[in-house]
Amino acid sequence: MNKIKSFFITTFLGGVTVILPVAILLAVFGWLFNFITGLIQPLTNVFLANSDFSEILADGIVILIILAICFFVGVFIRTSVGKWFYTIIEANLLKALPGYTLIKETVLQLIGNKKSPFSSVALAQIFDNDTLVTCFVTEEHDDGSFSVFVPTGPNPTSGNIYHLKKENVHPIDVSVEDAMRSIISCGAGSDRLIKKYRG
Repeated sequence: MNKIKSFFITTFLGGVTVILPVAILLAVFGWLFNFITGLIQPLTNVFLANSDFSEILADGIVILIILAICFFVGVFIRTSVGKWFYTIIEANLLKALPGYTLIKETVLQLIGNKKSPFSSVALAQIFDNDTLVTCFVTEEHDDGSFSVFVPTGPNPTSGNIYHLKKENVHPIDVSVEDAMRSIISCGAGSDRLIKKYRG
C-alpha cells in the first residue's frame, strides 16, 4: 500500500515539476504580450481604422515599426552628429524630467548595457567577526569599499544594504542562480559557497 501511495505521489509531483514551470512561463509571456499590445493600442487602432488588417496583424506591424524606429535612432546616435545632438538634448531637457535618470538606469540594466548589480556573489563579514553572510555586490567604490545587498531567506526580494570595507567582502566564483537557491532554501546547498570561499 505504501509503495502504491509513494508511486502516485512521486508521479504526481514529477508531473507538477514539468507542467508548472511551462505554465508559469506561458502566463508571463501572455501577460507581457497583453501589456505591450495595451501600450500600442492607440497606434493599432489607427491601422484598424484605415485598413482591413486583423488586430493581431496590426499589433505585429506596429511592433515592427517601433523596433525599426529604435534601430534607426540607434544608428543615428552612433554618428558624431547624433551623439552631439543626443548629449545636448539629454543635458538640457531630458535630465530635467523627474524620474528620467532612474528610468534610464533601469533600462540599461535590463538590456545589458550596464553591469548588473547582482552579477557578483560574495560572502561578507558585516559584524567584524568570523560570521559570514551571503550577499550580492551592488557597487564597488573608488576607495575600494563595497556596497552589498544581503537578502533574507527564504524570500530574497527583501534584505538589507551594507557599505563595507574591502577586507570584509569576499567575492566567490559562484553563479547568482546557485546563491539564490541557497537563500531560498534557507541555507541548504551553501556548501559550494563555503568551499569556494575557503579555496
